[in-house]
Amino acid sequence: MLEFDAPFAFLALPLPLLVLWLAPPRRERVQAVRLPFFEKLSAGLPTGEGAVVPGRRIAQIAGVVLLWVLAITTLARPVLLGDPVTRTEAARDIMLAVDISGSMAARDFVGPDGTRGTRMDGVKQVLDGFIADRKEDRIGLIVFGAAAYVLVPFTRDTNAARELLATLEPGMAGQNTVLGDAIGLAIQSFAASNVEERVLILLSDGSDTSSRMAPAKAADIAAQNKVTIHTIAIGDPETAEEEDRVDLDTLRKIAGTAGGTFNRAEDAAGLTSIYAQIDALHPVEGKAVSWRPRLPLGKWTAGAFVLLTLAGYGVLLASRALGRRREAAKKTDEVSA
Repeated sequence: MLEFDAPFAFLALPLPLLVLWLAPPRRERVQAVRLPFFEKLSAGLPTGEGAVVPGRRIAQIAGVVLLWVLAITTLARPVLLGDPVTRTEAARDIMLAVDISGSMAARDFVGPDGTRGTRMDGVKQVLDGFIADRKEDRIGLIVFGAAAYVLVPFTRDTNAARELLATLEPGMAGQNTVLGDAIGLAIQSFAASNVEERVLILLSDGSDTSSRMAPAKAADIAAQNKVTIHTIAIGDPETAEEEDRVDLDTLRKIAGTAGGTFNRAEDAAGLTSIYAQIDALHPVEGKAVSWRPRLPLGKWTAGAFVLLTLAGYGVLLASRALGRRREAAKKTDEVSA
């Protein structure tokens, strides 16, 4: 669809007609030789007044009219509108904080087929589907062990987030667990968020061991910044290995302080159910935004104006050169005669 940003420019189209109608024609006086015996020299040829009015060809008139139309069209700023494009703004920002400490290698997570695998493999499998379903949200991913890192900043590119999730392995960030630091890093990530619904899902299988910020203090700061924290405990709290036990009390307090829920997940089915419950607690209210791509065409009309002007001058110069050759040839014929 063609539109013009300044359509009032077309009001200037009849301006040349007004100039021709109101302004007198240009007159130029030149010197001439007066002969008292002009009639004898004319030898009966038809004569008229001395005024010389050069004729206008149809091609010249058409060219001038076209140049004027192109100039006015350029001033009107033509724009070609494309098909409407609709985009849904993010309804919420969801940050996933995933524990990748060495204890995530424990093989006590029951998969969908009933077989036991590592806690990390189970979390990755279920998180992959969770991220793929985030059509209306921005997703982020924090990983933590002995330190916390932002693996994926908030994005709607779920494919990139899933690819990076697949690269995670237990112990990549060290053997310890820093729950408090992971929450603090998530709060910093939410600082630049303009979305009101801010959700942190914290998945961990170990107690806090080396955080610079206590988890309870981090959860309190999260609540002050309107960040809801849902905690998910992964692993067996009664395991024989003390370092692999889940600190249920700490995760429960974090969720209670930050207005979220505490959940336990020993298998893939339980973890999937937890995600469904979290979705129900934070309904999607995405806002659709529609626009039409705009392609400015003014540069094309301006370019056509320039090319047509150059072509006109070229034709004019060529015709003058051809006229001179004809006059020179005519004089040569007269001299030889």
